[in-house]
Amino acid sequence: MPQRFYHLDFVITWLSVAGLACALASPRPSSAAQSKSREASAQTSRPSTLVVIDAGHGGFDRGGIPRQRIAEKDMTLDVALRLRKKLLAAGYRVVMTRDSDVFVPLPGRVAIANFNRNAIFICIHFNSATRTGANGVETYYYRRDAMALAANIHRNVIAGAPSENRGIRRRGYYVLRKTTSPGVLVECGFLTNPAEGQLALTSDYRDKLAEEITRGILGKPALVARAPASRYYPPATEAEAQPFNSYVGTDFIKVPPERSTARHRKSSKGARSKKSSNHRTAQKTKSGGSATVKRSTSEKSED
Repeated sequence: MPQRFYHLDFVITWLSVAGLACALASPRPSSAAQSKSREASAQTSRPSTLVVIDAGHGGFDRGGIPRQRIAEKDMTLDVALRLRKKLLAAGYRVVMTRDSDVFVPLPGRVAIANFNRNAIFICIHFNSATRTGANGVETYYYRRDAMALAANIHRNVIAGAPSENRGIRRRGYYVLRKTTSPGVLVECGFLTNPAEGQLALTSDYRDKLAEEITRGILGKPALVARAPASRYYPPATEAEAQPFNSYVGTDFIKVPPERSTARHRKSSKGARSKKSSNHRTAQKTKSGGSATVKRSTSEKSED
């Protein structure tokens, strides 16, 4: 009997040692594997892996203002196609509202965006103005859950463009108001500005715009703290990417509530009437005062 217990203890000890040896021999996850795991985790935490890209204008709609030298429709399509390529390389699925020089009406663009559920909607535009000095990059959103996405994209584009920061604005544009997914509209600069228009004509700059928009969608930190309008650029620092569903930043511009046209006309008419009334009162007072002065002068001479 003791001999049996001795053999049993020996077997248990041997199994324990064998298990420990297997545990020590098993390969530990490498740093590359850990990095890949973190990337996979980050990918699952993204707001969406499907992006609908809308290149503004197209076909007979050149975009911009009359007699504008650079056609906005060409610039937006080129940036949109470059953006698609970069997002596909990053593992995203991409849907285009247009991938050639065709005109797609606004309801059609919205329908494409709404058909693809759980997506984000990115609209590419360039700005125009009658004043050639107008310049800068601005970004628009409408839905509250698009605030952080707009901020991340805007900060990255501003970091990569030698243009002024015109801020992030909330506007009820049709494509932003009617889409059921978070949408952001990026105005990548003024084509009517000589400097920004010339930049937009270079393929490197359009590729840079697509790269920075991609960084914003990926939620990567933006390079900030540089002088956008100067010839030299001080060392840049990183601004941490913001959570998707909440953001409070200084780039957002508060817009006063809009007044209706009828109300505005009514108030303007009232202001004009009040001004006319005050003018008549002043004229009457002035006239009465002059008569008093004349009367007192004649009375004085008669005395």
